[in-house]
Amino acid sequence: MTLLPSASPSPSPAPSASPSPAPSGPATASGTAVGPDRAVAPTAAELLAFVRRTAADAALVASLPLDPEGRTWVRLDGPAGSEAWLIGWPPGTGTGWHDHAESHGAFATARGALREHALSVRLPSGGWRTLELHEGVDRRRLLPAGTGRAFGRHHVHEVLNESATEHAVSVHAYYPPLPLMRRFSRTGQVLRLEQVERPEDWQ
Repeated sequence: MTLLPSASPSPSPAPSASPSPAPSGPATASGTAVGPDRAVAPTAAELLAFVRRTAADAALVASLPLDPEGRTWVRLDGPAGSEAWLIGWPPGTGTGWHDHAESHGAFATARGALREHALSVRLPSGGWRTLELHEGVDRRRLLPAGTGRAFGRHHVHEVLNESATEHAVSVHAYYPPLPLMRRFSRTGQVLRLEQVERPEDWQ
């Protein structure tokens, strides 16, 4: 990866589509919430077990209102104070490229299928605006219903529902609750930082 002309990012308003959006309905309890003073943080494996278990809850998944025009979401009680969401994806929708700062997490598909594009590199934490990516850093995976994946801190990806006809539904969890998210645009091997979102932008 090559650093190109740099500029410090600054917060900007959240776009209309967010991978960790604001709640659109009452919170739904699907895990055991524990205060932030918990001695041991949940591991990525524990978050993955939670999202898989929650994605298998047919009644919960069916309770999510679906909108043909845009994504819908409900905030969940994640395990051990984690941040969790149930998200509905209309056909052809996606998150755009983003990361989750210092949080690790997991997500699982409950209905339909989701495509993940990810980068196998860790981006600098700040002081840049544009990066040139080396060849071979791209990773792709398809996650049909019943499958999920965990990821570590600074994970950069985009998630898509590539179906032309079918809604997808998924469960996501992050720990610690997201301190910020960075959003990127990409043209070929050039990744550009577009904005930084903070919790007040989506909660």
